Amino acid sequence: MSQEPPHGPGTTRKLAARRRREIVAVLLFGGGPIFESSIPLSVFGIDRQDAGVPRYRLLVCAGEEGPLRTTGGLELTAPYGLEALSRAGTIVVPAWRSITQPPPSAALDALRRAHEEGARIIGLCTGAFVLAAAGLLDGRPATTHWMYAPTLAKRYPAVHVDPRELFVDDGDILTSAGTAAGIDLCLHVVRTDHGAEAAGALARRLVVPPRRGNGGQERYLDRSLPEEIGTDPLAEVVAWALEHLHEQFDVETLAARAYMSRRTFDRRFRSLTGSAPLQWLITQRVLQAQRLLETSDYSVDEVAGRCGFRSPVALRGHFRRQLGASPAAYRAAYRARTGRPEGGGERASEARADQTAAEPTAHGAAHSVRAERAERADRGERGDKGERGNRGERADRTERGPRGENGKPESDTYTPRLPSQRGRTPGRAP
Repeated sequence: MSQEPPHGPGTTRKLAARRRREIVAVLLFGGGPIFESSIPLSVFGIDRQDAGVPRYRLLVCAGEEGPLRTTGGLELTAPYGLEALSRAGTIVVPAWRSITQPPPSAALDALRRAHEEGARIIGLCTGAFVLAAAGLLDGRPATTHWMYAPTLAKRYPAVHVDPRELFVDDGDILTSAGTAAGIDLCLHVVRTDHGAEAAGALARRLVVPPRRGNGGQERYLDRSLPEEIGTDPLAEVVAWALEHLHEQFDVETLAARAYMSRRTFDRRFRSLTGSAPLQWLITQRVLQAQRLLETSDYSVDEVAGRCGFRSPVALRGHFRRQLGASPAAYRAAYRARTGRPEGGGERASEARADQTAAEPTAHGAAHSVRAERAERADRGERGDKGERGNRGERADRTERGPRGENGKPESDTYTPRLPSQRGRTPGRAP
């Protein structure tokens, strides 16, 4: 899953005459992880013209005084400094050493100047924090490692953070999720610059898929919250919620346990996590359902009950919105991928029906005919569409939480913006 620009190159600044589009500068800092740092070096720094991959010219630049030590203790010496950024048409910031520490001001100034001169700026993983500190993400959609997304949203509220995407292309500013997602974004850059054939040839050399399928980061999300919440009074309420996901409770219950009004609780929770409490609670229930679908033989109806959803209809709706597939199709694809044995009785029949539809899903054909069969098998669990279905739909609407005066759901920091919502105004709510 990725967000790609709904606009054309006409919205991008004209590249300054002293910059060259084929020059890629990689900006390194001390304390950075070696893996993320090596991704742009491997993609853009090796001559693979024999495989049909156009060559880039690579400049490895130190963002601060060296030598630069990586997280593994390796000592690096970059051949160029910040002055070399003035020649690059693309600048990649592969990582930043600390999400709580501000980057060097000289490096931020160089990035701002490069952007003003039309350079394309890319942040991989925690490199997004450097771009945000430079103000380059204000009013824009962006992503980062799912574990750090709440902190990015909290520290830089003008950034529209979407932790579900593997990467986000907003034209002249691009960001990726953690670690291996940096490869996805770099391949996307090659595809944008030189076409699908060149990107495919490079992917074969790197032994990775040219494009990863639907699902984004959401399949990897954990219950983690920013570390700073651990010392906050709300930590006890959050811990209670995670331990009682099998029960039906709402945000009002959590606010009461925190001895706060709903409005105060919402504001306090969002300031700590970057997410509205209702969206966080729904996400935790979906993640719990995901784990049960992977590790148990409970039917989808039983999973819904064990995750605190008021009906299977509510689970299906939220599961599909967050993970891009129905619970049954997800389970089938997971079992096909891992070879996990199926259970017995009715659950075995359900799993076999799901398996019929899951084989192409496991190979990336999410929209195939067999996937449609999985959807029909999933719908078959619901029974008829009578009063029971109507009650479920009403419960689903209740699960979605409060709605504004215009009838739309209240906004959340993590709600991705549609192309028509694209904006540049700093501080706009996502």
